[in-house]
Amino acid sequence: MTKTIEKQFTKSYGLNEIALVPSDITLDYNLVDISTEIAGHKLDLPIIASSMDSVVSPQTAGMIGELGGLGVLNLEGVQTRYDNPSEVLSKISSIDKKNYVSLMQSIYQENSVKESLIIDRIKEIKKYNTTVAVSCTPQMAEKYGPIAEKAGADIFIIQSTVISTNFKTDNNQRYLDLEAFCTKSNLPVLVGNTTTYDVTYDILKCGVKGIFIGIGPGAACTTRGVLGIGVPMATAMVKTAAARNQFLEETGEYIPLIADGGIVNSGDICKAIACGADAVMIGSPLAKSTEAPGNGFHWGMATPNAVLPRGARIEVGTIGSLKEILVGPSNTDDGSQNLAGAIKTCFATLGVKNIRQMHDVEVMVAPSLLTEGKIFQKAQNIGMYK
Repeated sequence: MTKTIEKQFTKSYGLNEIALVPSDITLDYNLVDISTEIAGHKLDLPIIASSMDSVVSPQTAGMIGELGGLGVLNLEGVQTRYDNPSEVLSKISSIDKKNYVSLMQSIYQENSVKESLIIDRIKEIKKYNTTVAVSCTPQMAEKYGPIAEKAGADIFIIQSTVISTNFKTDNNQRYLDLEAFCTKSNLPVLVGNTTTYDVTYDILKCGVKGIFIGIGPGAACTTRGVLGIGVPMATAMVKTAAARNQFLEETGEYIPLIADGGIVNSGDICKAIACGADAVMIGSPLAKSTEAPGNGFHWGMATPNAVLPRGARIEVGTIGSLKEILVGPSNTDDGSQNLAGAIKTCFATLGVKNIRQMHDVEVMVAPSLLTEGKIFQKAQNIGMYK
């Protein structure tokens, strides 16, 4: 009798399971450059604010841009559905946790996106003289892309829970021809999300200028629980970075990857970059700012889905201003503030001058990284265990 070969499980790792290893070189802090380039636009900080209504409004997008990062406005959120989104956001943050899903479903369904508001919101961001990035789902890209371009956006992002170049419909027609869309768009197109080598490589061939990596690790996302789908972020970054590097070797074109999700503090940002990211997209760390439109709450864009919600509204509180969180000074000891300073300090300690060099640092599997010797911090809910 021939024995059937059983399914083999693949080991994968999250950011909280790895550690960065020092080399024989250290640098002066002032020799470090943590800037990155995304779609032809230089960012002084390798930080992109998630296109979530609890994080990015035209005002916070402008402020984040002034501080060196990039804020992405969701073209299908409350900002483009309501003339006065502040009133709607206040309702979301004040409802009890038993009823927030039904409230959000009604909010995102009773008002459709208004083209005039897309134009207005983009113009509001442009007043800050910063890069304007906007995002929508694949099914709305053909409609909203030209509107965003005409309004003066600089970067167009297509994002869904999982994206591929081989989407099939019941009538055997493609829903969005990504390659054709990138070719005809006058704006650089970034897409996401994915976690695998093969899909990343296929997407790179479509002419995109950046790819978002990560499925399900976001603080407010419940995709992993609802659908059982996801790849831990450290492994996802390593696999997709290998595809990016293969594409670079074959074409000479370097396409940045953005780690999206699972970033809790400054240490996670450093580890994501070491695994191959050129920038990170973060939501909950910025939702904690005093200026965040979520008023101390944070939720994913799949939360109000009419059929199968895949996101929670979580309470994150308020810890400081956007400036304090991004560039300091910090008044906390847990890596939640002065993200820029922490990244630069990490680079200097590891002896690397820039992001591309950071991709070459040694990374090891370290399950005890966050627990070894931290018994008092854990017991007292201080430091790394706030």
